[in-house]
Amino acid sequence: MATTELASPKGAPPGHALGEILFRYACLGAATFLLAALAGVVVSLFIGGLPAFRAFGFGFLTSTTWNPVSEVYGAAGPIAGTLITSFLSLLVALPLALGVSVFLVEFCPPRLSRPIAIAVELLAGIPSIVYGMWGLFVLAPWFAAHVQLPIALHFAPDTFVGKIFSGTPNGADIFTASLILAIMILPYMAAVFRELFLTVPPQVREAAYGLGCTPFEVIKAVVIPYVRRGMIGVIMLGLGRALGETMAVTFIIGNSHSFPHSLFDSGSTIASTVANEFAEATSDLHTSALIALGFLLFVITFIVLALARLLLREAKI
Repeated sequence: MATTELASPKGAPPGHALGEILFRYACLGAATFLLAALAGVVVSLFIGGLPAFRAFGFGFLTSTTWNPVSEVYGAAGPIAGTLITSFLSLLVALPLALGVSVFLVEFCPPRLSRPIAIAVELLAGIPSIVYGMWGLFVLAPWFAAHVQLPIALHFAPDTFVGKIFSGTPNGADIFTASLILAIMILPYMAAVFRELFLTVPPQVREAAYGLGCTPFEVIKAVVIPYVRRGMIGVIMLGLGRALGETMAVTFIIGNSHSFPHSLFDSGSTIASTVANEFAEATSDLHTSALIALGFLLFVITFIVLALARLLLREAKI
């Protein structure tokens, strides 16, 4: 039967085994501390949000009413805003990130590839509040004048397209917030995709080109299958960042707790609601409702990461 006892190799110093044991338990302690901290956050969020869950029950998840004056709170609006903006941003950012990474790996001259890659990585380090201010003062006015207003004037409100893009043309809406999120997660995803594509052995690419494959066929049939497990992880991590983004979305989403009925409606996310109201929460129930929102955001993020692990397992070769 195998044993986990650590024995000192031949010729090793007397303290070698002791050092290995200490190193092993130090790593175990670090992992245990991380799990304990995570469990403490989850338990404290659940306990803090318990009064709201008890007061409103399942209706807390389905109601769109958020009225601190009458002490009635519903999380449906922020939950819907969080999911819609996150998935829309991923829908916009994913093809662009793939395009940037493929260009840098396959088509860009080597002399320019590295500087452009560094510039992309620098974009990933810009603080989110900078993106939010840029979205509020630059993107939102331009978007309202050149996109929202022409669409509102061109399509009748009772048509299908008109209903999807209905709303006040002020630039502060679900769609603009999704664009800001897409711009934020795009550099991160593009940089990691590039690193993944560079892990493909050059001999594999050269063999594919030698068989007469076009660059598109090489990417489709060779590169992407080789790194698909890593790509799934990058996509889910990008989605996780979009789910938890706070300041950039708070600036631009309009901060309305109602359920959004179109892409140009104002809305809110869980993170933006907590950021806007936590300092102004004067009652215990209001504070509990905000903490309950934080717990729900943790649950949503956990579900996303669990789905990522499931997809990675399915993609395992």
